[in-house]
Amino acid sequence: MQIPFLTQLQTLTGPTVNKIVGAGPAGPARMAAEQQLQHVLHGLPELLAAAVGDITSGQLLASYTTAREFNPAKIIGFNAEVIRQQRQAMQALHLPPEEQLTELLITLRTQLHLLRLLPDGQRFLYVAVDCRDTNLGIAREVMRTCETRME
Repeated sequence: MQIPFLTQLQTLTGPTVNKIVGAGPAGPARMAAEQQLQHVLHGLPELLAAAVGDITSGQLLASYTTAREFNPAKIIGFNAEVIRQQRQAMQALHLPPEEQLTELLITLRTQLHLLRLLPDGQRFLYVAVDCRDTNLGIAREVMRTCETRME
């Protein structure tokens, strides 16, 4: 039984865990983001968190997390800023136009955080995995195939 008050109360304790959650208004972008996360979750069932966000606004489109400590809305906002800053750094390097940012890897002692820009250049896919559970090559391939399936 769905009781609106109890559903709202659960959201006050942090993000919903072990469930793909769309954010923002319903529409094609949100639906595509949810499908991308379904594909990522199928390929990386042991992941810690995954999300799709808008680079320009830093807004979350959809997310999945296994722990309340991962706040996808905050993570996406900060990672969108990382992507914007990296793009500025690349402009300062005066790289040829065919050199485009495709992916960023943040390596921690026990975790890998991957940011992959989606083909439209306006959205990105974020995945966090435990180094002990997931191979970097596999995580990158799952993200790459997710990108090509959604074109």
